[in-house]
Amino acid sequence: MIPSTTLARGSALFGQPRGLVVLFMTEMWEKFSFFGMRALQVYYMTKQLHFSQADASMIFGLYAGGVYLTPIFGGYAADRWLGRRRAILGGGALMALGHFALASEDLFFPSLVLIALGNGLFLPNLPSQVGDLYDEHDPRRSGAYNLYYMGVNLGGLLGALGCGALGEIYGWHVGFGAAGVGMCVGLAIYALNGRHLPPDRPLDNQRSTVKAEAPKHQAKGSVLPLLLVALAVIVFRSAYEQSGNTVALWVEARVDRHLLGRLVPATWMQSLNPLFVIAFTPSLVAAWRRTAARGREPSAIARMAMGAAIVAVSYAMLALVAESAGSEPVHMGWALLFFVLYTLGELHILPVGLGLFARLAPVGMGATVIAAWFLASFGGNLLSGVVGRGYESMGPTGFFGLLAAIAGASAAALLALAPLVRRIEP
Repeated sequence: MIPSTTLARGSALFGQPRGLVVLFMTEMWEKFSFFGMRALQVYYMTKQLHFSQADASMIFGLYAGGVYLTPIFGGYAADRWLGRRRAILGGGALMALGHFALASEDLFFPSLVLIALGNGLFLPNLPSQVGDLYDEHDPRRSGAYNLYYMGVNLGGLLGALGCGALGEIYGWHVGFGAAGVGMCVGLAIYALNGRHLPPDRPLDNQRSTVKAEAPKHQAKGSVLPLLLVALAVIVFRSAYEQSGNTVALWVEARVDRHLLGRLVPATWMQSLNPLFVIAFTPSLVAAWRRTAARGREPSAIARMAMGAAIVAVSYAMLALVAESAGSEPVHMGWALLFFVLYTLGELHILPVGLGLFARLAPVGMGATVIAAWFLASFGGNLLSGVVGRGYESMGPTGFFGLLAAIAGASAAALLALAPLVRRIEP
């Protein structure tokens, strides 16, 4: 449903600015299309296009990395030339075209390129508007990115269920077409509700005020800590991004997915992660608010280290389960428990890291700095494709043990960076 355009931008809805609802809904439909297509991608490559597991995992990683490489250029283009709104609308149109083009097998690779290019314009510019909805000291601001992240995952949930089911039951191209329709709905919501959003700054003013108005802590000394955090996140994502790649293949082949006499579609299992994000986020944000009120809120970087450690535990559990099961099917309850732990870890690192980069962004460079956060996602996704090639040769036990070690190393690196990051925070 498209929110009413008669509402004032500054008025509140559910305790938050109405603009956050517009951004939430836009992001939800964009992620419906993105994750709906991704839920089908590895199965489409192995079943329809007959790629080997190793090649499909590598292509999956290259594509997933590509959609996080292009935002560094899209963010810069928006900050310097296009403005955020034009970048979002143009990028969304390219993504919709790419999803519709997947109807042709011959256009598989060009379609992926179109989606990656459109995503580059769309991805960094939408979340960069979240912080501008609030005053600098508004207490709602710290939790806004977690609430926004719920929109990401609600779209992922609906996309995996809707596009996944349509693709598996009625044909791959029907699922891909549904993803394109979802992107068009998101564009309509954004275009019709611009009055609730913060206005773009004049581009000339952006260029002239970066040096003059940037706070001192942002002007000097903040680049190196953010770069080091990004490197640790690259390592983390090489393990984290396996959920839609090798973990999805393991679930299809090794998990007993029968429930009440029916076989649960493999793509539906990928909806567990966004489902748990939606379920856990409100209570988690409320808990953080309570600890902040008592003056005991952990720093952003400490939360990120905790999240990476929890993801390491989730993969260690999968390694033990795979080892104990041997060649027997694994009970679906273990997959559910994996996604519970995996999601709790994710909520401590990814939206928190996005908020950290947004908070430390110099004036007039918000989209570019957030694009740098997504550049870390590019490196991690690319590396995940390389790591994923070892799944068949190592076997589930050894491979999931490796992923646990990778996520644990990232947790240790983030914890070591905590003193350095605290020195540059306002």
